[in-house]
Amino acid sequence: VRQGSEVRRINCHHNYSAREHHDGRELWITRKGAIRAGRGDYGVIPGSMGNDIHIVRGLGNPASYESCAHGAGRSHSRRQAKKRFTVEQLREQMEGKAWNRDRAGALLDEIPGAYKDLTRVMADQADLVEVKTSMHEILNYKGS
Repeated sequence: VRQGSEVRRINCHHNYSAREHHDGRELWITRKGAIRAGRGDYGVIPGSMGNDIHIVRGLGNPASYESCAHGAGRSHSRRQAKKRFTVEQLREQMEGKAWNRDRAGALLDEIPGAYKDLTRVMADQADLVEVKTSMHEILNYKGS
């Protein structure tokens, strides 16, 4: 781990409602699984517990009410993931990462294979945010 100083603190919630102005009207915008991506807003977009994490800056696209996806999104529900994948597959997909292996059975629904491809998701929302930098995950901790 490198020594350094904080460059920017980013707080972005992905489940909330807020009163905002869009198209000259005051509206309540509810973001469920989405973050605000107003022009210049910074956000954090993770993939799964095995993928890189993107730091993005919003482009303020009015068609999306200045919003974007907060992550890759699931390709398999939690129930489907528990049926389809094995603990061994989870261990393989998390190879090279520090994670709470002793809870592998409880974390099976979070296996990286249960999520969409983050590269594709980011390409699909290129008109909503620009990727400023990406961070390679070396530690993942999932609480209960």
